[in-house]
Amino acid sequence: MEHYREFAHIYDNLIRPDIDYEKWGRYIYSSCVRNNVKFNDYIDLACGTGNLTEKICRLFKNTWAVDISDEMLCEAEEKFREKGLKAKFVCQDISKLNINKQFDLVTCCLDSTNYITNEENLKNYFSKVRDILKDDGIFIFDINSYYKLTEVIGNNIFDYDDEDVVYVWENTLEDDIVNMYLMFFIRRGELYERFDEEHTERAYTEEILESYLKELGFTVLNKIDCYEETPVKAETERITYIVKKN
Repeated sequence: MEHYREFAHIYDNLIRPDIDYEKWGRYIYSSCVRNNVKFNDYIDLACGTGNLTEKICRLFKNTWAVDISDEMLCEAEEKFREKGLKAKFVCQDISKLNINKQFDLVTCCLDSTNYITNEENLKNYFSKVRDILKDDGIFIFDINSYYKLTEVIGNNIFDYDDEDVVYVWENTLEDDIVNMYLMFFIRRGELYERFDEEHTERAYTEEILESYLKELGFTVLNKIDCYEETPVKAETERITYIVKKN
């Protein structure tokens, strides 16, 4: 995985039309209220350019944001600086999290959990999250569902063209692993500059994921269809989990 090198600069323009960060933020806030979460310390894992972090951080006294990509963190820091917001930004792999602090709310959104393709690394990630979660805190994360990765994305080709950005997205699926190859062409004046990205996600069944959560000391409080108050269906593409420590 190239960790969004050049992609960091165009990420927001590509992702914003498909993601309602305001709605996601409202759901996360309401989940905190329902579960009597204290609004002191918040950490957003795999924060990207900080779009969701920005919505939630306004509710908390202290905010941390973690991502594996320096480029994404630079975009996030600039965004926070322009808006007069404060957060501590940390460059780390979330499967090897090393944070000596505990939080009332931990989030990891936009299917970042699927990027952890090794099961032992996934267990380590959940274990580390448990370590940094306060006893009365909650952990909210989402995944691309098994259905989406195997039936919608896997072995399919997509394209996009808005004149300024053109890309071709080709996917291959094997043994529940989806390899995504993206070829971008970005307009620079009269010419287009090409760069390539490669990303890998693993399709986890709900049963497997929930067995790991239980094994590592979590209780699932709720499981919903993409930050909506609706139950997960067979064709749900994004599953949101709200969990707490046992």
